Amino acid sequence: MRKFALTAATAALTLGLAAPAFSQDGPPPAPVRDDATFTGPRAGVILGYDKLQPGRGPNSDIDSNRKADGLTYGGDIGYDAAFHGVVVGVEGEVTGSTADVSNAPTSAGALGYGRVKTGRDLYVGGRLGYVVAPKTMIYAKGGYTNARLDLTANNGTTTTGNHYNLDGYRVGAGVEQKIGRTTYAKVEYRYSNYGDARLEYANGGNTNNFDVNTDRHQVVVGLGVRF
Repeated sequence: MRKFALTAATAALTLGLAAPAFSQDGPPPAPVRDDATFTGPRAGVILGYDKLQPGRGPNSDIDSNRKADGLTYGGDIGYDAAFHGVVVGVEGEVTGSTADVSNAPTSAGALGYGRVKTGRDLYVGGRLGYVVAPKTMIYAKGGYTNARLDLTANNGTTTTGNHYNLDGYRVGAGVEQKIGRTTYAKVEYRYSNYGDARLEYANGGNTNNFDVNTDRHQVVVGLGVRF
């Protein structure tokens, strides 16, 4: 009897030790998405590469290699709401840029402009994301952008400085990663196209809108806090 009890106890212990091993043979559990990770108001800073150049088109006589490039910098605010891994949000940005290009005013390709410098850039739009891991989201974005160009023009006799305001649209895509309890980092690519512009004279006067074709490419990184 004692031998039977010992054998039964040994068998039970063996099964107990083997049970965890059997339980590990199945597929790993699916990652748990926490919608609160990407929900709520947020604010952050942006820094990255900025390139502005004439758009390509059959009616453009401007060499597209005449680009203004530099660093873009600024900040953004937004609000996101997540539902079962899908994130919908709105956002706005105010940025500046160091991008500029200097041309010889007598060069035909420069169209009389001695210097072109990018100014402030305003953006408002929305984004749509998908949570691919508990702390990682991929997203696409799009909206309206208004940029300013500071130009120095020379007609061969007189040099003047004026502003152009450019209206257009922006689209882009990126990845956002939660890195702390309330902090996050992101990297994104954005393309903007400006189709309309108006000239602002030094005395405060304005022209009506006229057609332009100007492309902007940006690759930026951002750091932010979600409240």
